[in-house]
Amino acid sequence: MSESGNLRWFSLQNKVHEARICEAFVLFRKNDIEPILIKGWSAARLYPESHLRTYTDIDLGVSSADFDKARELLEDEDAKKLNIDLHNEFRHLDTVDWGLLFRDSRTISLNGTDIRILSAEDHLRILCIHWLTDNGAEKERLFDIHYAVENRAAGFDWQKCLDRAGPTRRRWVICAIGLAHKYTGLSLDGLPFSEEARNIPSWLIKSLEREWKLAVPLKGLYDSLHDWRFFIKQLRKRIPPNAVYSTIQCEGEFDDRPRASYQLRSLLKRALPAIGRIFKTIGARSGKREPRT
Repeated sequence: MSESGNLRWFSLQNKVHEARICEAFVLFRKNDIEPILIKGWSAARLYPESHLRTYTDIDLGVSSADFDKARELLEDEDAKKLNIDLHNEFRHLDTVDWGLLFRDSRTISLNGTDIRILSAEDHLRILCIHWLTDNGAEKERLFDIHYAVENRAAGFDWQKCLDRAGPTRRRWVICAIGLAHKYTGLSLDGLPFSEEARNIPSWLIKSLEREWKLAVPLKGLYDSLHDWRFFIKQLRKRIPPNAVYSTIQCEGEFDDRPRASYQLRSLLKRALPAIGRIFKTIGARSGKREPRT
């Protein structure tokens, strides 16, 4: 497809996604639930027209008090078509209280519907943490961070962005911005932490480049049993455990120390449940086999 054809296709898909987002907000508000949109469209809106940013699902966060009600809404067949990824607040993505995030969120108009998004500061922090919790597997998504920093509004509050979630996550965010500088060319000029952002631990770079070289999507081991070659690839992806995810999972520091302790703790947290599911799957499949006569 030509570049102009790509642009037309992207524009068409974008209109479809925007309509779905508006439908989702209307649906939730009819049921007295006020969600916050993250990632996807809220990240893509900061991209220049020359750089296409695709997305498929709609990431919506709701309060813990509304989560069960929202989840029941999504059981409806029409709601399922909206492809909503529902978040119970932003538990693993942020440590800031939902009430505070909601208070500082804002609404913007999309095709005549008010869409609630995070403040620019909270949005950037969650983009960085989300990318890291996904092992940094999608190198291209560093551009979400790139454009959120590059196209930030005047008066962007770096203290609010970096310090709100504590010193450990402050360092995570700065490293993610430093990685965007290293791999996407994001300028660090004028940033109050530019030197710190250039000081990225070597283990972090090594772990990310190994992940990109493997280029294997993370799937459940028990879902890979039908294909032993793919199963072996999944084992290779997990052994040794991803240093980035292991550190994040243990709320660890992004310093220069070896990652072995974090990786061991992460392995133990994940291994026993995974082994249990594998044996359960094998047992279920064995039980379905026809008895020999």
